[in-house]
Amino acid sequence: MGKQIGIYGSGTIGACQATLTSGNGYPTVVVGHSKAGLIRCRETICQNWDDLIAEGLATEANKKAAMALVTITNDPTSLVGSCIVFEAVAEDADVKEAVYRQVTEHCGRDVIVASTTSSIDASLLAERIENSSRFLIAHPFQPVHMLPLVEVVRHKQTSDETTKTVCTLLKDLNRQVVVLNRSVPGFLVNRFAQALFRESIYLIEQGVSTAEDIDRAIKYAMGMRYASIGLLEYYDAVGFELERAIALNVYPDLCNTKEIQKTTLDGLASGHTGQKAGRGLYDWAKKDADDFRRRKQSPYFEGVRLWRMPE
Repeated sequence: MGKQIGIYGSGTIGACQATLTSGNGYPTVVVGHSKAGLIRCRETICQNWDDLIAEGLATEANKKAAMALVTITNDPTSLVGSCIVFEAVAEDADVKEAVYRQVTEHCGRDVIVASTTSSIDASLLAERIENSSRFLIAHPFQPVHMLPLVEVVRHKQTSDETTKTVCTLLKDLNRQVVVLNRSVPGFLVNRFAQALFRESIYLIEQGVSTAEDIDRAIKYAMGMRYASIGLLEYYDAVGFELERAIALNVYPDLCNTKEIQKTTLDGLASGHTGQKAGRGLYDWAKKDADDFRRRKQSPYFEGVRLWRMPE
């Protein structure tokens, strides 16, 4: 059995992180605030296990044993004894700073703190914590327990020991780790995603194609290709000569707006803001929510077979 893992934040990220750690035999403490939030956290973890059981990737015994390893509480003193604390609270530096104070108060100045932030600069958060050498970002992707990539983002004061310890744990959890030596907005993956989102919305607004056909192009060309080879492996395979010729034709026509696009602004104004609102680029009333949740997880099912599930 592994050392205790602490998770401060009982939302979706915290719940899925707890599913992953407890599912690999680590005693896990999740600290939240509201009673309702703690209940939702437990329900999310249970739903995660039920999904794995439905796919034949886990058993009821695995679920029961893993749930026994999880403590969900609003008492931060329960973090005492944690080797690492993952911070998974709101994207607000002041809120995170308050969490860092509590973690330091109860666990000391040397316990490693890894923020799951997707947008705040590592150096800015490092200013909010005592002994910043023990701090870095470990940014996961949803669903956290299924999608294996984690972006580990250092800042100038992050110690090599901190980086090594976090990366060792993540690799023990069968995560694929990429390390950034400093923060850039969006880190790696969200930078790539925003470039695709901007171009896709542009093509819709120009009447070139539809959301459905753009998604089909991404899924059955780029998605399938880059699931087996790397983006830059492909660049090398095509060769610089041909890529230069393509770039000369395409670069001048790419969307380069730095403003939020009309489609997004109109959606915000009308309340058609995406899945939770029932309508965005798609009419979600026409989609099967359970099917969508399964499709989000399905590429990663085989990775679950590598878990060391408690029994």
